[in-house]
Amino acid sequence: METKRSRAEALVQQYKQEHLLQFISKLSDEQSERLLDQILQLDFAQLSEAMNTDAPSVQQQSHLEPMDVSDWDDFDQREQAYFADKGRDLLRNGKVGVIVVAGGQGSRLGHEGPKGTFDIGLPSGKSLFQLQAERLLNLSRSAGRPIPWYIMTSPENHAETVQFFKDAHYFGYAEEDCYFFLQGVMPAVDAYGNILLAGQGEIGLAPSGNGECFAALKQSGALDDMKRRGVEWLFYYNVDNALIKIADPLFAGVAAHFGHPIATKVVEKAYPEEKVGILCLRDGRPSVVEYTDVPEEVMLQKDGEGKLLFGMGNISIHLFRLDFIEKHAGTAIPYHKAHKKIKYIGESGELIRPDAPNAYKFERFIFDFFPLADKMTVLKMKREEQFAPVKNKDGVDSPATARQLVFDLHRKWLLDAGVPAGVIQGRDIEISPLVSYSGEGLDQPDVLRSLGFAIGNE
Repeated sequence: METKRSRAEALVQQYKQEHLLQFISKLSDEQSERLLDQILQLDFAQLSEAMNTDAPSVQQQSHLEPMDVSDWDDFDQREQAYFADKGRDLLRNGKVGVIVVAGGQGSRLGHEGPKGTFDIGLPSGKSLFQLQAERLLNLSRSAGRPIPWYIMTSPENHAETVQFFKDAHYFGYAEEDCYFFLQGVMPAVDAYGNILLAGQGEIGLAPSGNGECFAALKQSGALDDMKRRGVEWLFYYNVDNALIKIADPLFAGVAAHFGHPIATKVVEKAYPEEKVGILCLRDGRPSVVEYTDVPEEVMLQKDGEGKLLFGMGNISIHLFRLDFIEKHAGTAIPYHKAHKKIKYIGESGELIRPDAPNAYKFERFIFDFFPLADKMTVLKMKREEQFAPVKNKDGVDSPATARQLVFDLHRKWLLDAGVPAGVIQGRDIEISPLVSYSGEGLDQPDVLRSLGFAIGNE
């Protein structure tokens, strides 16, 4: 114990973080042991580097230019069929795995619990996790084999997420095909660089961003699991997209055809100030520039046809070749500092809940791997078929807007299947992902009858 304590004391003295041990005399032996272990496990050198090195800003870069984009609607029917077949072959041969970034809590939505457990208010009452599981089950059924699902959680929601899946019997998925693993964490610091305490015997740790997922995949053994299964492409998405076409065969086919290490889906920005990052070339390298970093003149710039020159919005749907992930699992991409309200223990040992941002957390972003690829595939899709984010309790990107996008898309599917507009007028339409993945099969009379619709003379 004393040897461990002396090592911890030496570390905090070296990095001027002595306050981390200020309450140790008040702690039980078990609490002291835990705190010392936390201190010894911290990478102080990495934290020091993150505090003193800002991620490069747009202003520090010399040149931004648009990227080449393939528009799905520009492919003819023969090309689209080719990509679809290629993607389905990849799924049938077990070459595609899926990772969901699911470390967030639903507190901004007024929901207690992991964001993936949130019900956006569909008639079925299904959570985001259940909608995604059922889409995967549909694809797995048509592929004739399970598609492995890797669920990245945070220390804050890991246990609750795993329990949610257990209670739901994995939504029909096999337990061995759901691989849960933790994302990385970094200490939060105040404006002076002092590491915050979350309790008298606990360091304040915050998730260190989706850019840590490659390292977490390797450290957790998930990367070895993918290699054992023969996975070649990893489909990446955020848990809060209610329209996510998880493991999309069309996207996989396009990615595999062009063969670049990374592929990404984009949609046209709805308006210049929309809060999504832009896909572009930054000093000649594939990049995403966050909306907060886009200069106004760049944000508003238009091409000769009057369209936004930098109008391709990042919707966080990517495919990564597994060899690229393996190569860069240890690559030190930059940290970004975020100014946040973070509760902490004050000098007198009391818990302080600040009313304004008081501290910084450090995050790595997945798109900071993009410049490491010489080229990447960018596929433009229809927003209304791909992107229904659930980020705010009300207003834009809320459960209400996501729910309406689901209803609108499913109504379109039925119209395309031949259901008269008058039959569905004024009705909220939800079609289970187990019935149809993307509108296919709905023109069958027995399927329509099961949904409560009839066409023709029926």
